[in-house]
Amino acid sequence: MAASPLPRWAPTPSPSRPLRLTSSTIVTSWCSWSSCQLSPIFFPRRSSEPSTPSPANGVAGDWREESRVSEVFLTWEDLSVTATNGRKGHVVILDGLSGYARPGEVLALMGPSGCGKTTLLDALAGRLGPSMKGRGDIMINGRREKLAFGTSAYVTQESVLMATLTVAEAVRYSAQLQLPDSMSPSEKRSRADDAIKQMGLAVVADTRIGGRVSKGISGGQRKRVSICIELLASPSLLFLDEPTSGLDSAASYHVMSRIARIAQRGGMTVVAAVHQPSTEVFELFHGLCLMANGKTVYFGPAAKAIEVRLRN
Repeated sequence: MAASPLPRWAPTPSPSRPLRLTSSTIVTSWCSWSSCQLSPIFFPRRSSEPSTPSPANGVAGDWREESRVSEVFLTWEDLSVTATNGRKGHVVILDGLSGYARPGEVLALMGPSGCGKTTLLDALAGRLGPSMKGRGDIMINGRREKLAFGTSAYVTQESVLMATLTVAEAVRYSAQLQLPDSMSPSEKRSRADDAIKQMGLAVVADTRIGGRVSKGISGGQRKRVSICIELLASPSLLFLDEPTSGLDSAASYHVMSRIARIAQRGGMTVVAAVHQPSTEVFELFHGLCLMANGKTVYFGPAAKAIEVRLRN
């Protein structure tokens, strides 16, 4: 999928950092990952004109095309988050992060445990707890504004599904509660059934979800049900916290490939915190934000991250 040029309001690296300009990127000098010092940060050069989002490649009968909402270009600049600690005072969790997520693409947040992936996800989604304080700019399509209700969805790492319901029942009940009253019950049911098909769950639609006590669907299918429920309202922006956690390589690929396909078809912006993806899953990501100790050590196209590491 060809990347569209960046709008003129896309973030740039901090001017206080030593930079050297190359033909297509702005790069800092490479430092060792283990030293946790600042390593390359890649930002595509600004375009002279704002980008006009190209139409997504829709598919006939795609429910996301029928209920398509405005696309969201999410940007953040000089974003920092501090947490209040009784003994240590204020602890810096995120320190001066900048980046963006484009419509129709999947941005992966990666890094070692405790580097701040989930905190960044929470900050962008407006879900920071009362003990945390954020500072910096988070913009929606170049404007400092909050996401409208129903514009974004957040899938947590923990499953909150009822084990006694079947897949179809869980999604249909959620559709009845989430979707507006302007839709008839039959329309809501149709939306739910279409979402089930989109996430590849039709074969287990009548199977109970199950849990620790009762046997049910697999872990990968359970994760897809959680995502399916959040996709019912056709959000423009989807946040995923560890969507492949606890899944094997095949199940992880099945989950992320469905997400990438829906994002491209419907123009949805996806930001996912991911830990140790397989090569096949990594190749599904369009952008990569690599983090360490609350800082960005690489930001740019996921495909170029490996090239840069090998070259240096």
